[in-house]
Amino acid sequence: MIKLSGITPSGHVQLGNHLGAIRRWAAEGGPDDLYFVSDLHGMTTAHNPSRLRSLAVEQLAVLIAAGIEPERVFVQSDLARELGALTWVLECTCSYGEAARMIQFKEKSKGQAGVRLSLLTYPVLMAADILLQGAHQVPVSEDQRQHVELARTLARRFNGTYGEVFTVPDAVLPPAGARVMDLAEPTRKMSKSAQDSAGVVFVLDEPDQVRRKIRRAVTDSGSVVEYSPSRPGLANLLDILAACRGGSPADLAAEFSTYGALKEAVAEAVIEELRPVRERTRELLDDVAQLEDIRKAGAARAADRASHRLSAALRLIGAG
Repeated sequence: MIKLSGITPSGHVQLGNHLGAIRRWAAEGGPDDLYFVSDLHGMTTAHNPSRLRSLAVEQLAVLIAAGIEPERVFVQSDLARELGALTWVLECTCSYGEAARMIQFKEKSKGQAGVRLSLLTYPVLMAADILLQGAHQVPVSEDQRQHVELARTLARRFNGTYGEVFTVPDAVLPPAGARVMDLAEPTRKMSKSAQDSAGVVFVLDEPDQVRRKIRRAVTDSGSVVEYSPSRPGLANLLDILAACRGGSPADLAAEFSTYGALKEAVAEAVIEELRPVRERTRELLDDVAQLEDIRKAGAARAADRASHRLSAALRLIGAG
């Protein structure tokens, strides 16, 4: 059983990515599961090439530093030739209408001039990511489920038309993880691509930066520390504390008589949660040769796992 998950380098990895996904991948991932940095997905809109390249390397280091086995990690663009070939095969299997009805394409292209073709075809590239590695399950959020359904449709259509090559994947909602909201705007999720990073704690933030951001976190005008959805700023801090220390947010609230004491506790818990990941990531980024060796080995393993499927698909469709 192979599970496949990816993270796009649209910004620096933040606390929500770590608590909600990466930490779980490291703790619960099976020996055949695969995790990749989806840097090609970061090209569907205007981007800075050198920044994208730097963020991809950083994210690879973070995944390994978090405890994911190096042999289960790779960078998507290192398989650009294989993915490019399979994406073309799948585009020749997909209709324009199927691509154009993707909800994310409709939303992101609405009212925009000069929309890139890649924004339309990126779900086919995502299907290639999945099918190339023979993934059985793809943990995705609800807004990505439609893309996995497209991968299922294309796998079945290819298999039925040309011959059995691809595993038909299932979209699965991952176990409920920590839902981390922006510290400055607690009604929206913390995001690595946020325009204003004042409310975003990044995995590589230094301890003093973490303390400063959490001390400035928005709460409300009350004074009683309690866990309530009607007080999103306070609830966010308690959710973060619970994710880092364990226990229920409501029980933890009873430990504090002031907002200041709660913020100090949250800051220290976050710093200690992120410390080993930050320190190990820095070590990897400083040792360029070691990280490059890990990256090359991961790419070679991913390409080797995929080669027979790509060869079979090309042969059956008449291209090999």
